[in-house]
Amino acid sequence: MPSIPRPRLRRGPRIGPDAGPTTAAPEPNVEIVEWPGAGEPGAEQRPLRWINIERPGPVDRAWLQEHFEFHPLDYEDVASRNQRPKIDEYPDYLFIVLHFPVYDKAVGRLNTAELDMFVGPDFLITLPNRPIPPVEYLFERCRASDEMRAQLLSNGPGYLLYKIVDDSFDYCFPMLRKMGNKLEQIEEDIFLGRSEELVRDISNAKQEIINFRKIIRPQRTTLRDLERTKQRYMASSLDVYFDDIQDASERIWDMLENYKEVVEALEETNESVISHRVNDILRVLTSISVIVLPLTLIASIFGMNVGLPGGGDPAGSSLAAFAAVVGVMLCVLLGMVAYFRRRGWL
Repeated sequence: MPSIPRPRLRRGPRIGPDAGPTTAAPEPNVEIVEWPGAGEPGAEQRPLRWINIERPGPVDRAWLQEHFEFHPLDYEDVASRNQRPKIDEYPDYLFIVLHFPVYDKAVGRLNTAELDMFVGPDFLITLPNRPIPPVEYLFERCRASDEMRAQLLSNGPGYLLYKIVDDSFDYCFPMLRKMGNKLEQIEEDIFLGRSEELVRDISNAKQEIINFRKIIRPQRTTLRDLERTKQRYMASSLDVYFDDIQDASERIWDMLENYKEVVEALEETNESVISHRVNDILRVLTSISVIVLPLTLIASIFGMNVGLPGGGDPAGSSLAAFAAVVGVMLCVLLGMVAYFRRRGWL
């Protein structure tokens, strides 16, 4: 079984461009909170430690390899940031990979945060590849408050695992509410004459929903596996807690399914509004064309280079030329009307 050392809790020094050649090597970014005894009442009480290593780099991974005898493939998964959610079971521990959505203000979009966890009988190690606010907040509360530390760690690693995963899923609901508010605002703006401007807003909302679905969907199976493996490190009296995680995951998925249908309906409605507006414009332009058509016809007739009645030419020749031109125009007109009617356009 992996032994748990007592590392120094201070962070390694920052290495900047002004650092001299004698700057010490960075220390592992390891943070620990511990509880002297944890487990089910009446059973053997073991000390429990929560080890948090945020954004583990080569130095941190080397520290893990030095102090813990985890499987080499697990260390490779920690170094890789393209892992699917999963649970690997070993005789002495569990290796869990979960994904959670995190809003990146720098790019203004949702990104995937990966949380790798090692769970053993007397330890829990969290390795987020980017800051996950609920995990950070829970760890800081646990470190700052003896009461919170006793509440979280005294019930064993299974309960601590539940609180970390549950808080991370609860963190999704405020983001979902913001997405719902955006969709409501888009629905109100569609009929306020901003349809063309809303095309980008609808596209951004649709992309957010797609990204959220990509994060949540693959780990629904993993959560069912977690429901099955929880008994290894969860007190029997706390069995029901993991059902809450499964319920939260299903609620999130149901909301995403609803938002997907809503944004698709809003996109169709917006396109319909734009189409109606284009039709209105075409109707106005067609009306103008029909109004101007008689004037154009009169101007065209009197602009022909043939003799016209009253134009100073002999009356007979002028009338014959005029009648010939009008006859040709009538033939063309009747031919076009007949063609359009045969095609079903009239």
